[in-house]
Amino acid sequence: MRIIAHLVFLLTLTLGAALQSQNLQVVQRHEYGLLARTQGKQVLFMAGSPEQMGAAHGALLSRQVQQVSPRTMSLVAAAYCFGKGEWFYDKIEEILRRSQPHTPQRFIDECLSMGKAAGIGERDALCLNFFPELFHCSGVALRGKASLNGEIIHARVLDYMADINLQKYTALQVYMPEDYNNWVSVGYAGFMGTVTAMNDKGLAIGEMGGKGEGDWDGMPMSFLMRDIMERAETVREALQIFRETPRSCEYYYVLSDKSGDMAGVYATPEVLEVLEAGQQDARLPKVPEDTVMFSAGERAKKLSERLHQHYGKITPELMIEIIKRPVAMKSNLHNAVFKPASLELWFADAGIGKPACDMPYAKVNLNRLIEFYQENK
Repeated sequence: MRIIAHLVFLLTLTLGAALQSQNLQVVQRHEYGLLARTQGKQVLFMAGSPEQMGAAHGALLSRQVQQVSPRTMSLVAAAYCFGKGEWFYDKIEEILRRSQPHTPQRFIDECLSMGKAAGIGERDALCLNFFPELFHCSGVALRGKASLNGEIIHARVLDYMADINLQKYTALQVYMPEDYNNWVSVGYAGFMGTVTAMNDKGLAIGEMGGKGEGDWDGMPMSFLMRDIMERAETVREALQIFRETPRSCEYYYVLSDKSGDMAGVYATPEVLEVLEAGQQDARLPKVPEDTVMFSAGERAKKLSERLHQHYGKITPELMIEIIKRPVAMKSNLHNAVFKPASLELWFADAGIGKPACDMPYAKVNLNRLIEFYQENK
């Protein structure tokens, strides 16, 4: 197993003005959603059926969705063609053909509804949401003796093509689907799945990509993570969904929940391995007690070194320092820190020429976000 990942830790932050309590302001309303701003970030709220949530997403972020597709996707396609020598859109068509039968219909319906409301074609809407199967990213979680107060601190670093300026279209997405868990995603205009998320039951997850491009006869990773957010309440329930679901490619995940449970997951279409807190693996540097960690190469060594150096004293402020370069890469697109017990989330996006780890963090609380929507819809 090649471990390709950075981190998902579990933290508590208070970083002065950059991490003040959320101060939400309504920007625009929709019958099934709301667009707001807080601390310089946009927050997209969606509620109802898949079609209704998709319509709200597309209408409230229509101009941004139109910029992401096809303009930003063209940059992704060019980078892929240059690096691989293969035509990007042929691969997307293959991914759609092979993975769509394993994707819950509610996600497809929402995607098509979003595209229609945003004024882009069905093919472009689907392309936006299936292309992550071509690319792969990073995680860590700690608790008990590892953190200052024994609390779970879950940090996630996403290293991915910051130079295509996807950070211009960031949107913290709050999903309130009928008959499923409410949840929040550090996401982007037009994207329905997730790679960084937490639900209102206190379950958090981050993803790290591996190899296995071409193993697309399963549910796409970003939709599998969304399915877990909407249907699972605990780490153990999430692991059961992993076991029962046809999976694609090779990915690594770090999960945590409000009870203090956590796990690392290595998943391919054929294999599912679970690493418990403190479990050692020959392919990783030494993992501290009460910690789950995935990373690769020199980044993994530096991450392990910093964790051991600050063991038992780790706070949110310290975690922000721990995940800075060289643990994060130059391509660091976004970072997130979860506190599942209190449903708090801190997140940062890349700036112009600056990785996310060097940018200010915003702080929100999922319960408060949901209350805000109910008060202002």
